[in-house]
Amino acid sequence: MFKVPQSNYFFNENDCWVTVSGKMARVGVSDYVQQNLSDILYVDPPEIGDEFEQFDDLGSIESSKAVFEIISPVSGTVVAVNSSLNDAPEQVNESPYEKGWLVEVKLRDFSEDQDLLHDCPAYFEFLQRKVAEIDV
Repeated sequence: MFKVPQSNYFFNENDCWVTVSGKMARVGVSDYVQQNLSDILYVDPPEIGDEFEQFDDLGSIESSKAVFEIISPVSGTVVAVNSSLNDAPEQVNESPYEKGWLVEVKLRDFSEDQDLLHDCPAYFEFLQRKVAEIDV
């Protein structure tokens, strides 16, 4: 089964997460994504200073199985990129919610973005339905 944090994370339906602290946030991909991608080989993040809207493309993750487009759960400006993923992209597999974060963002208006996101319990339910549909 897939791990979902108990709280403090929000998810879009593209399985990307955000955790917020004031006007700043970290963005990454869910455990569901990393398990489906399997061995992550390369992360192609946006540039520091890039501005984007909620649901814009934020880069991609390449694995031995597929390329996954990172769809932003929030609107804002990239202020940091997890450069440790350049040499160790497998951190996304090993720790998708902690060491495997992708970018840090200065949020534009999280209260607006939050309306279109799932909190942890709702995302877990969404994921259960998604997996059940795949298994049919």
